Amino acid sequence: MTDSSSTSYARTQAADSSGCLRRFLIPPLAVVLVSVLLAFGLTRIDTAQAGSSALSGEESPSYKKGIAPLFTPEVQAWEDKILAWSTVYQLDPNLVATVMQIESCGYADAQSGVGAMGLFQVMPYHFQEGEDPFLPEVNAFRGLKYLRAAQEAAEGSTRLTLAGYNGGINAARSAERYWAYETQRYVYWGLGIYRDARSGLEHSPRLEEWLAAGGSGLCKLARQSQQ
Repeated sequence: MTDSSSTSYARTQAADSSGCLRRFLIPPLAVVLVSVLLAFGLTRIDTAQAGSSALSGEESPSYKKGIAPLFTPEVQAWEDKILAWSTVYQLDPNLVATVMQIESCGYADAQSGVGAMGLFQVMPYHFQEGEDPFLPEVNAFRGLKYLRAAQEAAEGSTRLTLAGYNGGINAARSAERYWAYETQRYVYWGLGIYRDARSGLEHSPRLEEWLAAGGSGLCKLARQSQQ
């Protein structure tokens, strides 16, 4: 969900024009055809491999690499679970950690004024009868399943994925100026933190901004619950 980058490496080798190069100026037709077919085939294989390595339009998966060190200790405490859930739901662990950071800061008993519950602040209507919304595995199943659906609908765009998770997948399809203010702020926090995490930063200015804007209180509750 951030822009991915690639590097290419090429080596060239000079040939002596007075040696073998002169003897093969007009190679047999069969050799030419085989060379062209091989080159075309290898190009298609390389392209297919490059495409299969991408999780979506914006990024490649970073499974088993751990989450970035910039997340608060309360979220870092969930790293093993985040890595496991990321594999199950095919999501970048840093994206999962970002959502957990701004939703609950790792506070499993978090509950918002509008009724969202648990680590990923899932609304009540997403749960089935008999499910405990505050159980981490249940909350992750409902929340991350929806996050994955939002990512697929957004065709890999991290901005639209976050908007869909917060404001609803259908609402995220509208122009950004029509998004609810809460969704705009959510995307502002989440996108900044996620990009910092993908860049390998040890500290995130956007995360510090989120903490100063009130997130520190949520992290305090999480810290107390983890003691």
